Amino acid sequence: MFDRRILLTTVAGLFGLSAFRWLRATPAEAGEKAAQKFEIEKTDAEWRAQLTPQQYEILRKEGTERPGSSPLLNEHRKGTFACAGCDLPLFASETKFESGTGWPSFYQPIEGNVGKTEDRTFGMVRTEVHCRRCGGHLGHVFDDGPKPTGLRYCIDGFGLVFHPAAPSAT
Repeated sequence: MFDRRILLTTVAGLFGLSAFRWLRATPAEAGEKAAQKFEIEKTDAEWRAQLTPQQYEILRKEGTERPGSSPLLNEHRKGTFACAGCDLPLFASETKFESGTGWPSFYQPIEGNVGKTEDRTFGMVRTEVHCRRCGGHLGHVFDDGPKPTGLRYCIDGFGLVFHPAAPSAT
């Protein structure tokens, strides 16, 4: 026979499970990024073969590196930061700044090369940024950056590769 405690425990458990599912919601479940078609599309096996394990986790599984772990955090030469998945230029070195967050930060991407989607993971709403050509996850953009844009593109450094400018350009 059902008693009130069993009923309340069951209802609380179902509520907890649905709340947990909401907290874990991914952009793919939101449908935005998953519905997009990208110029470069590969199978999971092809991405795994091409990328390092860290690059794969970040670009394809929307992971995040430990703060301060990317060598690109301290990259200060002139050049271009490109997607580690498809080599599309994403950020010019002139737009990089020290945010103190532990991730490479930029105030502006190269026009037309970065896409955005709504990210509802971990119970908050953020704007995820990705490579417009291959869809690789790059990080997030926030509105607490420096002038002239006021934006902070907080980017996982292992999702990028750096191409130094030609010696005559430095």
